[in-house]
Amino acid sequence: MINQGCLAVFTVFLVSVNAVGFQQSVAVKGKLLCHDKPASDVRIKMYDKDILVDTKLDDKTSDSNGEFYLSGGDTEISSIDPRVNIYHDCDDSWKPCQRRLTIGIPDKYISNGDKPSKVFDLGVIQLAGKWVGETRDCLHRH
Repeated sequence: MINQGCLAVFTVFLVSVNAVGFQQSVAVKGKLLCHDKPASDVRIKMYDKDILVDTKLDDKTSDSNGEFYLSGGDTEISSIDPRVNIYHDCDDSWKPCQRRLTIGIPDKYISNGDKPSKVFDLGVIQLAGKWVGETRDCLHRH
């Protein structure tokens, strides 16, 4: 059990880190296909990978054309480490869990300030078949 003194010190530390950090933002877009059809209503989450607790930056679903756009930001001392998770059921018979594809966003697409100046275009992503590093996810925590 964590004692309350340690928890208080840790909380003050986290608040002070965010107070002295700088605002960074990122945006990503793309189109999802399942075979030759648009993959609509696919959940896409963008988050900042952190040491302790990841920070959700945006959470959307693809539109009827399989297209999506996410943007968000966070305040940190060091550079944010943004990633996109795509949760889908293309070619998937094991439900309710979904296939999860994680894609890192390159540093050159991270902007200073609260509005992204560049958009990382993932292009067209074919969800059929197996991706290297693909996992399964039942909880969608990030």
